[in-house]
Amino acid sequence: METVGTPSTAAAEPFDPEGVQWQRVSPRLAAARRTVLVAFWGPMALVALGLAVWLTWWIALAAVAVAALVGWQWWLIGRQVPAWGYAERDDDLLVRHGLLFRSLVVVPYGRLQFVDVEAGPVDRRFGLARVQLHTASTGTDAAIPGLPPAEAARLRDRLAARGEARLAGL
Repeated sequence: METVGTPSTAAAEPFDPEGVQWQRVSPRLAAARRTVLVAFWGPMALVALGLAVWLTWWIALAAVAVAALVGWQWWLIGRQVPAWGYAERDDDLLVRHGLLFRSLVVVPYGRLQFVDVEAGPVDRRFGLARVQLHTASTGTDAAIPGLPPAEAARLRDRLAARGEARLAGL
């Protein structure tokens, strides 16, 4: 007879495997993403506000809508950044992110083809880099944004070495 009750921890939380020590991304990632947010939406809000002053007050509703959207995205970025994490295990790398729509990508070291380190102008301004993992299957490609450049370089070198070692063993 099957009993009904609370599921086990492993079944209840597949996005947090037992015994995994998660590494977090830098909190500066939130500041970088918020900077991009304001740089994109700020001018639109100012234009809508200027048009409202010169034309009609109805356009001010657009400025209010943009401000509400920016406020919501500002809050969301603050919640999303701490959800990013990665963990190096013996045979694979785990990358997780997301709050509402969660994702856990498991990248076996033997499947790694190459590892990129990228940094755009905003990332460089905030002292951040992104590690992009490429595998034979695009479904298992993963990225880890918001890493300090030294950590990104260390992770790139470590993952490349582990990938070569696993691939040589095949």
